[in-house]
Amino acid sequence: MANKLLSEMGLPKSIANIFTARNLLTAKDVLSLTEFEMMELLDVGFAEITSAVVRVSEIACPPYQTALSLLEQRIQNEYFAGHLPTRLKGLDEVLCGGIPFGVLTELVGPAGIGKTQFCMKLSLLASLPAKFGGLDGCVIYIDVESKFSSRRVIEMGVNSFPEIFHMEGMAQEMAGRILVLQPASLDEFTESLQQIKVSLLQHQVKLLVIDSMAALASGEFEQGPPRQRSLGWHISFIKSLAEFSRIPVVVTNQVRSQSRDEICQYYFQVQRRDDIIKDPTRFDSHLVPALGIHWAHAVSIRIVLEAKSGERFMKVAKSPISPPMVFPFNITSSGISLLRDVGVEMTGPQINAIQNQGHDDIINFGSEGLQ
Repeated sequence: MANKLLSEMGLPKSIANIFTARNLLTAKDVLSLTEFEMMELLDVGFAEITSAVVRVSEIACPPYQTALSLLEQRIQNEYFAGHLPTRLKGLDEVLCGGIPFGVLTELVGPAGIGKTQFCMKLSLLASLPAKFGGLDGCVIYIDVESKFSSRRVIEMGVNSFPEIFHMEGMAQEMAGRILVLQPASLDEFTESLQQIKVSLLQHQVKLLVIDSMAALASGEFEQGPPRQRSLGWHISFIKSLAEFSRIPVVVTNQVRSQSRDEICQYYFQVQRRDDIIKDPTRFDSHLVPALGIHWAHAVSIRIVLEAKSGERFMKVAKSPISPPMVFPFNITSSGISLLRDVGVEMTGPQINAIQNQGHDDIINFGSEGLQ
């Protein structure tokens, strides 16, 4: 709006001609000067200058909006944008319908907790025919760690939707809709991104999965936090893919140990740092997402999968539409399953903390070493 031409604003012809004569052509040109500077430049009275500035400001500046109008606009956008239902009742209710279109959704957690299992189930759901609640489209699955299993996807389908997968040829059709890409390096992934953008249109892609972004960028970090500068372009491009294609984009992230230097970044955390030094086990058990703060700002939804006392928990740690909520879950032959549909609201440090206590006691489903 700052570059809007003054000639399109309906200003009085007398003042408009003076602006043009002094090469003041846009709203930005006028609003960058004070009233007294314009009086001196244009040789016009204060009242005329003030009137013109008010007129330009009204047209160039965005109008005020009420909280109610913003809410109505958000509801309308979400209705047209859509969601991919996860078929996990409690999670879908918290996310107002499921994994949202047009933004990045992150799954973060320790190895073996269930991130890949979740991604494979989402891929299956996106490929289902619309009459069965799916998106009736293709899926691009970027399998960085070679953990994708077609057999496991079909097993989930047979156990979750027997009426579909027992139809002749349906299992093959569903598996054929999932396009798997296995880049060997970050450079190879970078080269393929433009082709992915084209494929989103050519193949009627309804879901993009990157499993995992942290593994893909593993060559970019040293001990401690990853170097974010080299990933900046990829983060921006993937986010633009979500906005451009208006499909759900799901990315997994690994975890790492929190360094002692990261524990106390603000003055109000000093007491917490002292407590951890006295009790080192508290430090050892605390994990953080591997890709750091730059990546965290890019994702709209963060779902943390963690383990505590031998049980798995799924928590919505970041969402613009819901409070932080946690659900216990397990992994069955049908995939991820919530043990309770009603979540528990979280407060305080537990929202961002990632637990991995007693994870070795959990028996992972399947024999392929899948996440």
